[in-house]
Amino acid sequence: MFYRLAADAVLVIHLLFILFALFGGLLLLWRGWLIALHLPTAIWATVVGFLGWVCPLTPLENELRAASGEQGYDGGFIEHYLLPLIYPANLTLNMQLFFGITALSINLAIYSLVLYLRSRQKGKL
Repeated sequence: MFYRLAADAVLVIHLLFILFALFGGLLLLWRGWLIALHLPTAIWATVVGFLGWVCPLTPLENELRAASGEQGYDGGFIEHYLLPLIYPANLTLNMQLFFGITALSINLAIYSLVLYLRSRQKGKL
């Protein structure tokens, strides 16, 4: 039971990491210092997509699932709803490149918005 819960926790952390990598730049409007956390995360997500690397969280989760005796991802809420978001069926290098371009594009747009809004705030002072 411990290994299954640990694998589910890794899956949730993985999803939160992906969401932070894609949209965490918006938090810079709230706290600018978060750039120290977000920028490396966004760069990692982009590089993983462009180079077709495997995130270290993936093998960790798979090892935990194997240790729990699970054969696959059929089962509860986490497996049914979250896994397809993180591990699309038939993942190809072209799909990973698309994900990398998407991560880069979203972050460029968010950082442009943050810089624009911050420059407007400074102009009003």
